[in-house]
Amino acid sequence: MSSSKLPPLTYKVVAECSVSKARAGLMTLRHSEVRTPVFMPVGTQGTMKGILPDQLIELDCQILLGNTYHLGLRPGIETLQKAGGLHKFMSWPRAILTDSGGFQMVSLLQLAEIDENGVNFRSPFDNSECMLTPEHSMQIQNAIGADIMMQLDDVVKTTTTGPRVEEAMERTIRWVDRCIKAHTRDDEQSLFPIVQGGLEIPLRERCVSALMERQVRGFAVGGLSGGESKHDFWRMVHVCTDHLPKDKPRYLMGVGFAADLVVCVALGIDMFDCVFPTRTARFGCALVDSGQMNLKQQKYKHDMEPIDKQCNCSTCKTYTRSYLHHIATNESVSCSLLSVHNVAYQLRLMRSMREAVQADAFPQFVKDFMSRHFGSEPIPSWIREALAAVNIELPPDVKEEQAENS
Repeated sequence: MSSSKLPPLTYKVVAECSVSKARAGLMTLRHSEVRTPVFMPVGTQGTMKGILPDQLIELDCQILLGNTYHLGLRPGIETLQKAGGLHKFMSWPRAILTDSGGFQMVSLLQLAEIDENGVNFRSPFDNSECMLTPEHSMQIQNAIGADIMMQLDDVVKTTTTGPRVEEAMERTIRWVDRCIKAHTRDDEQSLFPIVQGGLEIPLRERCVSALMERQVRGFAVGGLSGGESKHDFWRMVHVCTDHLPKDKPRYLMGVGFAADLVVCVALGIDMFDCVFPTRTARFGCALVDSGQMNLKQQKYKHDMEPIDKQCNCSTCKTYTRSYLHHIATNESVSCSLLSVHNVAYQLRLMRSMREAVQADAFPQFVKDFMSRHFGSEPIPSWIREALAAVNIELPPDVKEEQAENS
């Protein structure tokens, strides 16, 4: 069979952790192969803040994310079509995933009105009205040409309770059928439905069950990482991965903190995205295993070490903490240098997890990572509970151990 006749997305699990739900996979898309678990940097408007496409390729970034709502407003469908899609428009040869615009129902709620037809936005740029329906979301995403597209879903704040949560979940299921019908490039682009249901396990289970009846190539888990307690967060992820099919990729939307990534890989998630690495770079912070290194602090003024001796990114190979302290937040280039490192950190973390799963050494990797990440600080109880749910028992905190031995 020729490559043009293959589905636009194939996924193969290449290794599974013998203890937890973690797995390593290979997702083959039109523009690139993507090894999972994978972190996808966010290029909201067709560009990564502070990083060029060539730099992302040097970091071995295999897939990035674009935003349908913002790209639909600027540059718009006509420009994207004339350019031949977003890949050519931004000179990015590898895979792209686009979200549907649904999240803007929450983030731009003061500019939006929601009904069964869709979402009526007022543009934050010129106050003009834009009706985003499932059909229009598909039209924009087909013009963008992303390898993976998201359905338009009805998104509510994670802390919402009551009948609105069920209404949003049911509407999301109805809207995925409209998206499937409106999707005109199924031989080139793959559409993921999004599991909704708030923080209610029965609603999440119902949604998963309904979406699995549709002929799709992967699934997203949405409506989390928006202010809910971490105890609720991990339980919703856990119940979704318990019920989603094992032979298709699972994408957890909007998650990017290192500890969260490690926990959610253990819970069986394959794909992640978040603006966090580049956003925190703009505030002068570098990502390291122990958390964030705030390079604005005076203690780095005379520190001639790189951010991380183990990191092979161009920033760590070239610049010292002292120099980065000197330019942090004062010079625009500091955003670029720290963004390169922070994206490199996220990609290296995912690569380390893949290798640990393939070596069937993932539980020990998790224990070692949590020890480095939290140091002498207690590990949050939600992390202990989440990992215990998949048979990874962390050793007691140092203070707990000292108390037991006293």
